Amino acid sequence: MTTSTKHDGGSAARAPHPVSGGPIVQLPTAFGEFVAQAWTDLVTGVEHLAVSSPVAHRPGRAPLVRLHSECLTGDVFGSYRCDCGEQLAYALELIAEEGGTLLYLRGQEGRGIGLANKIKAYALQEAGFDTVEANEQLGLPVDARCYKAAAQILAEMGLHEIRLLSNNPDKQNRLAQAGVKVVEMVPTEVPSREQNLRYLQTKKNRMDHRLTLGETEPAGSHAIATTFEHEQD
Repeated sequence: MTTSTKHDGGSAARAPHPVSGGPIVQLPTAFGEFVAQAWTDLVTGVEHLAVSSPVAHRPGRAPLVRLHSECLTGDVFGSYRCDCGEQLAYALELIAEEGGTLLYLRGQEGRGIGLANKIKAYALQEAGFDTVEANEQLGLPVDARCYKAAAQILAEMGLHEIRLLSNNPDKQNRLAQAGVKVVEMVPTEVPSREQNLRYLQTKKNRMDHRLTLGETEPAGSHAIATTFEHEQD
């Protein structure tokens, strides 16, 4: 665990967020060969997982990194209400090919409101509210996620400058505040579905996500054609 001091957005000095990493092990998957390392946030006790390709990234180019918020419904059950599982598949395929790391952030279900509250928000969405309005109706933040532990894990892995696999510019801003420089945003848009189109339109129009929604071919559309078909990013 590092003891160096970084700066938050160039302002007052801040102490590093305490995290602890475990052993690195082999992780063969349907997407390719990876190595995995579990990390524990020593403030919250939440455990995260770094999944990295043994392929070295191109010299002179920052490595690919995906911060993937846990989504049980999308990642495990293949829910069509979101695009999370498909983004996960696309990111793993790209990282397996080009090198890089996917940091799977647990405890961030439903943009940080938790599984039970996410299902309550789904019920409100079925009553006509969009994903932002549903959270507000529940008295919850639109996005309650914190990336301090993620930024510290990346720093301890030596990933100080990255190409971020995301459609969400807020992640870039939050990482910059925590001392991780995002030199490029690499889109992870996957084809929309009838079941998640309104959700994606809300992310684009109300949360500033960089989505085309069919205006041009999504970045990952070619890559997921042969993978499994699976809210938040």
